[in-house]
Formats: sequence, C-alpha cells, structure tokens
Amino acid sequence: MESNKKSFVGVVTSDKMDKTIVVTVHNRSLHPLYKKYVTSSKKLKAHDENNDAHVGDTVKVVECRHISKDKCWRLSQVIERAK
Repeated sequence: MESNKKSFVGVVTSDKMDKTIVVTVHNRSLHPLYKKYVTSSKKLKAHDENNDAHVGDTVKVVECRHISKDKCWRLSQVIERAK
C-alpha cells in the first residue's frame, strides 16, 4: 500500500552522514490576497540504505516509520544524477 504515503521530489543537498541524505524540497503556492507565487522550501532527512545518492542528484523520497529522531523519510529512487 505505497499509494497512501506522501512522497516528494527534491535535490540532495548533503550526503555526509552515513546512510542519510538531506533533501531540499521546493514548493510554489499562489498567495490568496496578492495573487503572486511564493516559493517555500523545506529540508528532509531521508534514509539511504546503500549510500546511493550524492549531492546534486534529483531524488524521490517516500514517508516511512521513524528511523531516528529526525528521519522519517526513505529514498525511493534516484531520478537524475548530478552532472
């Protein structure tokens, strides 16, 4: 039942920890009053079992159970490798 879990696509900003990556996810939303697009971002710590992703890669992360205090996401797939 993967379909009811949240997933995000973002860019890896750090891979210095063992089996953990930090993914930055950007979101564009329309401001209700000013009708202008506002960009917000958040950083997610994701579990990377094989240390597969590196800085600059575009990845998909899926929510899972808590693995540590901050880490409740896991790497689903590497969409595009950094050049």
